[in-house]
Amino acid sequence: MDKKGGGLIRISEFDPKSLTDKDIIRLLYHGIQDDLLKGECIFVPGSSKASEYRLPEAIRLYKEGRANKLLFSGGVKWPGNKLTEAELLKNKALSWGIPQEDILIEDISLHTKENVLASMLVLDRAFGLQHISRLIIVTAPFHMRRMHLTMLTYMPKWIQYSLVYANDNSTRPDNWFLNPYGQKRAEDEAKKIIHYVQQGILKDMEV
Repeated sequence: MDKKGGGLIRISEFDPKSLTDKDIIRLLYHGIQDDLLKGECIFVPGSSKASEYRLPEAIRLYKEGRANKLLFSGGVKWPGNKLTEAELLKNKALSWGIPQEDILIEDISLHTKENVLASMLVLDRAFGLQHISRLIIVTAPFHMRRMHLTMLTYMPKWIQYSLVYANDNSTRPDNWFLNPYGQKRAEDEAKKIIHYVQQGILKDMEV
């Protein structure tokens, strides 16, 4: 699409077959930054390398007092592991001195939408959803837009979000286009977001 003039564009208006680098930047990164506000819980969706990249950032936020609870979400068991993503994150957090009573886990979800849907019950039991005003999301840069959109689509409308990138070394806004792996991850993710919005799986929004 690559519209000129800098005006906002609805996600549903993008053509996934003709995305430019500027389109990908708009779709994945435009307007996303940490607002530095505190919340009730730090939400970490799992991945094959979540313990390596996402967990350290989440623990940093926890130790800085941004939230008093951590929620690890993910039921996938990656090759070579008998534990789910959430269980692996919990065990590593415990080994780094995080108190068990401050860790929540959701270990049945298999993808981003399920991360959100399955975590709602965990959050409701721990806090009561009506008592949650803000969640702090920690995920990879390329994944943040879809994670945020999924929260906006399925979580209660009064909940606000602070968006904190975990440095995965290859899909940051300043380097995704510098390496073949980051380029492919970003392009595939941008196409996926457009597809989900056009299907009605995710809400449409301007970027």
